[in-house]
Amino acid sequence: MRKYKLTYTGAMASDSLPVAALEQIALYFQALSEPTRLHLLRLLRDSAEHSVGELAELIGTSPANASRHLSMLCQHGFVARESRGNAVYYRVADESVYEMCDVVCGHIARRLEALQRSYAPAVRRRA
Repeated sequence: MRKYKLTYTGAMASDSLPVAALEQIALYFQALSEPTRLHLLRLLRDSAEHSVGELAELIGTSPANASRHLSMLCQHGFVARESRGNAVYYRVADESVYEMCDVVCGHIARRLEALQRSYAPAVRRRA
């Protein structure tokens, strides 16, 4: 089986990825493109597991809405689910998602700091 890699810098390895692989990568990132899902992942990072009802209450949404988002995360392997009686519990299935989120959050923080630095002199000049 031939292996393909996308390097950390975003440049493709010498062999380009097939379209089918790129589509799967896009779906993977699409699952993370919703703020509610990121909030759910953050809550699960801080504890071993939560029921759907607990998570819904913590993010201020209905259990049905939380369940829909958790189902998407489960389909992409980010979380695992376990039924216990009438309740469904979720836990993180792939800890590597947090490494990726930390990289992205660090990048966004640096961009915001740079914007604030570039904006601050313009504000001082007007005053």
